[in-house]
Amino acid sequence: MFVDRAKITIKSGKGGDGCVSFRREPYVPEGGPDGGNGGKGGDVVFVADENLRTLMDFRYKKKYEAENGAPGMRKKRFGKDGEDLIIKVPVGTLVIDEETGRLMGDMTVHGQSFVAAKGGKGGKGNTCYTTSTRQAPNCAEAGGFAKERSVILEMKLIADVGLVGFPNVGKSSLLASATSARPKIANYHFTTLEPNLGVVQMFDSSFVLADIAGIIEGASEGAGLGHDFLKHIERTRVLLHIVDVSGSEGRDPIEDFEKINQELEKYSDKLTRKPQIVAANKIDILGCSGDPDDLEICDEYIEFRKYVEGKGYPVYPMSAAAGYGVEDLIKAAFDKLQEVLQEPEEESEYEMFDFAADDYDPDYKTVYADEDENGYVLSGKQLLKIFNSTNFNDSGSLRYLYKYIEDSGALEKLKDMGMDNGDTIRIEDYEFEYYDEDYDY
Repeated sequence: MFVDRAKITIKSGKGGDGCVSFRREPYVPEGGPDGGNGGKGGDVVFVADENLRTLMDFRYKKKYEAENGAPGMRKKRFGKDGEDLIIKVPVGTLVIDEETGRLMGDMTVHGQSFVAAKGGKGGKGNTCYTTSTRQAPNCAEAGGFAKERSVILEMKLIADVGLVGFPNVGKSSLLASATSARPKIANYHFTTLEPNLGVVQMFDSSFVLADIAGIIEGASEGAGLGHDFLKHIERTRVLLHIVDVSGSEGRDPIEDFEKINQELEKYSDKLTRKPQIVAANKIDILGCSGDPDDLEICDEYIEFRKYVEGKGYPVYPMSAAAGYGVEDLIKAAFDKLQEVLQEPEEESEYEMFDFAADDYDPDYKTVYADEDENGYVLSGKQLLKIFNSTNFNDSGSLRYLYKYIEDSGALEKLKDMGMDNGDTIRIEDYEFEYYDEDYDY
């Protein structure tokens, strides 16, 4: 099954906590603190892999977590860093942050990689808090927070030339004739239910040809295979528009030509700006052999060619099934591709995700105050980190926590909300009662 879109949740590793430890050896009185630092949490890294063709794996597994950093240890031993989580995706995959809708990474080259979620920093052990006036610190720093986010993976095929046209006009036949690919070919609509790729060898070079599933009227609004495959045309550099000039399906070739271009324009005007070469396929059904003199007396083809060339597009007669004109068409596509490769690519439609801003949190030190049925609740990232670093058996560590709460203005917020002596304040699962310093016990 061809899967080209998936939504997953990624989570980096939490940093390991610093260690509180004191050196204790025979004949070494007051050995001092020797707690080591915690290890860094693992990153979540996306890597493009040309051996993958679909996002099928992400349909069944939705959550990906990197390894946490190990806590620090006694004897000044550092905790082990968490292993990075490598997520391999097919070349051509867009990685989009769901919350902002911004593009985090466009994986266009094999081996390309980027860090989508950084692991938390390791916390410092108590050896890092030794000062001239504090010789035996009894606290350590908690590890940094993990980052969790939802991302959308959207795969768009990367091909040099894309085949477009109504169903059953001969796109798969042309791909099979021009390359070693073996797509399904049958005389009914939508035999191609997923894009097929083939490599065309031309002189000492080559290019990738993509057979995009048949487009029908209303595809830009989701009809038929709709958006599922129109998006794959966006990556191509040149379009080969295949038209059944024989009208074997009971449709008018000129109307077919116009309808497909209208659907491309409705989906994205970016598609209409791509160079387009028109192939008048099934010329043999009209009784033409492909010989130039024979074509000049083929009225249906002449009428179609005049109309399309009047729109500014080159037309090549061919029969993919019989092999007429395929070589000339492929050479024209190759020549046009060489011209296009000299031009700069258009900019992405997505805004780029700002990783620098993601690392900076202006509300990091903000303490939030709230009220519930059991009392009052304090929360905040910096508050939680200090709380997790607090040794509740050490008076100095507790004083630091209380001072931070007071300096942050949290107590004033709670008083404005109606807090009084004896009321309960909760941080995570820790509760304590509030009494002001003037309270008469």
